Amino acid sequence: EGIIERVRDLGARVVEPRLREIAEKHPSVGEYRGTGLFWALELVRDRETREQLVPFNASGPAAAPVAEVVAACRKQGLLVFAHFNRIHVVPPLVISEDDFAHGVSILDDALTLADAHVA
Repeated sequence: EGIIERVRDLGARVVEPRLREIAEKHPSVGEYRGTGLFWALELVRDRETREQLVPFNASGPAAAPVAEVVAACRKQGLLVFAHFNRIHVVPPLVISEDDFAHGVSILDDALTLADAHVA
């Protein structure tokens, strides 16, 4: 069905350029990395030092900056997986370009909450 080729194409042509744009726009994004349709945004407090946005294995109030991003996404109908300081961008392999654009725009908006915690 051409899924592998489609995933490679979408990753290179749609996902990587959009995540690069988000990383350049948001000071809370220290790095974006991935391939195909499996990506992650690493959230940092300081791009220079790469200090994590929240402490390792944080919970409760210490994890609030990432939890705020996740909650803002959920409020707009986007379920994201966050692990420590990473927001994973792993849509279904059959996602349409329009659906991807809609979901990533929600994430883009939500990252302004993380930006508020940047040094």
